[in-house]
Amino acid sequence: MTIYPSGRVPELKSLKEYFFAWRDVVVSYERFIDVVFEHMMRRFGPARLRLVPTTKLRGGISSRLVVDSDWSVRGGEESFRDEGWGSSRSG
Repeated sequence: MTIYPSGRVPELKSLKEYFFAWRDVVVSYERFIDVVFEHMMRRFGPARLRLVPTTKLRGGISSRLVVDSDWSVRGGEESFRDEGWGSSRSG
């Protein structure tokens, strides 16, 4: 998770407890990332939030999802420069 706060910052212990609360919830990982993203945006209102969960399913198949609040991901003008994600974007 990458977060550029604009006021409120999640406490690490609270964040851990929030994710632990999902342990016994049966939900698809696509829905999970959408709900967590929505909760974080509503609760903390960050300038930017990027979630990148990686799941390892049975049979050796894994999946990596990305959700990002930065407009460049949605076709707009990028406000932040983040070199650490292995992005193929130039600029």
